[in-house]
Amino acid sequence: MADLRTNFAGIRSPNPFWLASAPPTDKAYNVVRAFRAGWGGVVWKTLGEDPPVVNVSSRYGGVSYNGQRLAGMNNIELITDRPLELNLQEIKEVKRDWPDRALIVSLMVPCEEDSWKAILARVEDTGADGLELNFGCPHGMSERGMGAAVGQVPEYVEMVTRWCKQYSRLPVIVKLTPNISDILQPARAAKRGGADAVSLINTVQSIVSVDLDLMAPTPVVDGLGTHGGYCGPAVKPIALRMVGDIARDGETAGLPISGIGGVSTWRDAAEFIALGAGSVQVCTAAMHHGFRIIDDMVDGLSNWMDEKGYEDLRAFQGRAIPNYVHWQDLNLDWRTVAHIDPDLCIGCGLCHIACEDTAHQAIAAYAKGTNRAYEVIDAECVGCNLCHHICPVEGCITMVPEYSDRPKLTWTNHPSNPMRAKPEVASV
Repeated sequence: MADLRTNFAGIRSPNPFWLASAPPTDKAYNVVRAFRAGWGGVVWKTLGEDPPVVNVSSRYGGVSYNGQRLAGMNNIELITDRPLELNLQEIKEVKRDWPDRALIVSLMVPCEEDSWKAILARVEDTGADGLELNFGCPHGMSERGMGAAVGQVPEYVEMVTRWCKQYSRLPVIVKLTPNISDILQPARAAKRGGADAVSLINTVQSIVSVDLDLMAPTPVVDGLGTHGGYCGPAVKPIALRMVGDIARDGETAGLPISGIGGVSTWRDAAEFIALGAGSVQVCTAAMHHGFRIIDDMVDGLSNWMDEKGYEDLRAFQGRAIPNYVHWQDLNLDWRTVAHIDPDLCIGCGLCHIACEDTAHQAIAAYAKGTNRAYEVIDAECVGCNLCHHICPVEGCITMVPEYSDRPKLTWTNHPSNPMRAKPEVASV
């Protein structure tokens, strides 16, 4: 059976599935239930200075798509509103009772050295395994000069990370905001500051909907709304790209990454790990389905690894990174053509409509008895994959590569590229 044990920046856990810093990790009651269910670790909901913050009601907005509830979720909740001393006491007790599980404490205090120094000493006394610096929260706290307001300024990221490494012996994980043009800048700053790892992504600034009766963004608080943080399955593509960017970057190479953003299944977790993550954090899926989803996640990942012959997570961690390249490194001489399986085709015509109206007019429609049938016009097909993604029947439309013995041709050496390197001419 595959070995799912992890050693992430010196923090050990029985599996790579951690609950992210969020409502599911707000108190000992929830965390203990999670550990009993089988979660490998938790990041305790972000602690701050006393007095505790005041949250609003309501706090969540949801996006449903094509019948799926919570394809995305928006929240305007702040960090913990429970007293700091109560949180610290519960963390100490939970870690004492569950020594084999990873317990990381998320922190956010004003960008002042004394504030960080004071809270670090108190957290270290709990016996927690590590720290996660919340430089990502995009609402409420950022307006107070914390959260994303720090994460968007690489100099601040480096400075605060240095303070934490100076005043604490615990591993320091820097949680990065996606609300930035270049994720590499804060990641590099975290490494310069001595961070032991990074985690990403935090939530994406968003307004998920507008109540057209109240004429206010949702969730509505006494007739008013604000922007919040977007999470859930819808943000996974953003998270995968940013994780991959850090994993392949020369300046951040070797920096452990905890992947966050839309992890709902074992397959999601495997994709993050293949792009370099050493652990994954889950929030929305647990809030949607409860803690027992860990069973499917652990069993699914383990079974897939057994099937592939991967003995442990390191066997496939980062395996996709060499194949994640810049656009100009793709082979421009590679061609695929769509193929429609007539035996599987149900004649809905969606592929034809999409291709005819919005793509390359590469699918012909014709009568077949009393029905309509569809066929790809190979000469017109550019291999865009649109029909493949639109078709409602799994496996009906496949993309068939046209293999060629011609050498790889990238934009870097393409004749049309005005910036391509010119061959040197030998002097006479």
